[in-house]
Amino acid sequence: MYDVIVVGGGIAGLVNSILLSRSGLKVALFEKKSYPFHRVCGEYISNEVKPFLVRNELFPEELNPTEIANFRLTSINGKQAQLSLKMGGFGISRFSFDHYLFQQAESAGVEVYQNSVVIDVRMTDDFFYVATKSQVYETRLVIGAHGKRSVLDKTRKFMQKKSPYLGVKYHIKTTFPDDEIALHNFQDGYCGISQVEGGISNLCYLSHRDNLRKHKTITEMEQAVLHQNPFLKRIWNDSEFLFDEPLVINEISFEKKELVHNHILMCGDTAGMITPLCGNGMAMAIRSANLLSELILESWKNGRFDRQKLETAYIKKWSQTFAFRLWSGREIQKLFGSKSSSNLGVSLANVRPLGQAIVGLTHGKVF
Repeated sequence: MYDVIVVGGGIAGLVNSILLSRSGLKVALFEKKSYPFHRVCGEYISNEVKPFLVRNELFPEELNPTEIANFRLTSINGKQAQLSLKMGGFGISRFSFDHYLFQQAESAGVEVYQNSVVIDVRMTDDFFYVATKSQVYETRLVIGAHGKRSVLDKTRKFMQKKSPYLGVKYHIKTTFPDDEIALHNFQDGYCGISQVEGGISNLCYLSHRDNLRKHKTITEMEQAVLHQNPFLKRIWNDSEFLFDEPLVINEISFEKKELVHNHILMCGDTAGMITPLCGNGMAMAIRSANLLSELILESWKNGRFDRQKLETAYIKKWSQTFAFRLWSGREIQKLFGSKSSSNLGVSLANVRPLGQAIVGLTHGKVF
């Protein structure tokens, strides 16, 4: 019997498990893959979460994350704007950071089950039964941190609406400022690039699936669509691509999601995903894990959770913290993806106070 089972070993799941286990709860975490591994992700974290990570000895100083202080935005036809990031951030690969957090989780006493796919979660008589292909585990509480979509989401409302977006990621070696994150527009999509640890840059883009349908293959789509932006064409021509093939995920949804479903508490991307152009999903995952773990610990009394009070408090606190931020991301995304809108976005960003205000909408307060 566990006090808490976390389904999914990304940033939100790992941080939750660490904080709860350090506080004395018996915690298990299930991850369908084996660490370390790559994920499709922008791999930029704003400094809003750095004090929290340092305070909890979770900042990966030894991995030498890249300090990022500037932002570049380009339109499809090559117009550009440059801004300083007042808060700043750091770049680190999910390959390294997730593995680092996994090691911290094991050190904290979390029982981590790698290569374990959770196929069902059911609640009976106030206890959960979490099933993998080989075994069933009992727990008092379940955190859903299984990412953007999973077989466990099949009955959630957002799954009823198909998403038109796909995400593609590479690691590259290129001549790119190590203190900059850039966002380059192309037709019906945009591409982010920033440096992570070890002199490697992460290149990750979001595209409407119609681009791929029209051009059949990822390579043909990139040449026909992404390379219309001269900055992207130059990156592709002048860089060494380190993966044998790109990482690709489909149906990335920015729809509103239930925060609690069948009494499972959703966290990180499982609770709600900010548009990638805002470049802050990793920070939100960390912040949401801190928020949820604090509420869980407040609810833990005499070996039991006040489930109704916990669920109500979590929905209220999460909404207060993230609802406007996610709405802002969806609205800002409308400024991108076509020649006219991307030129407008660059023009607005070049009006410094307005550009800084737009960037500010994508970042939270330091905590």
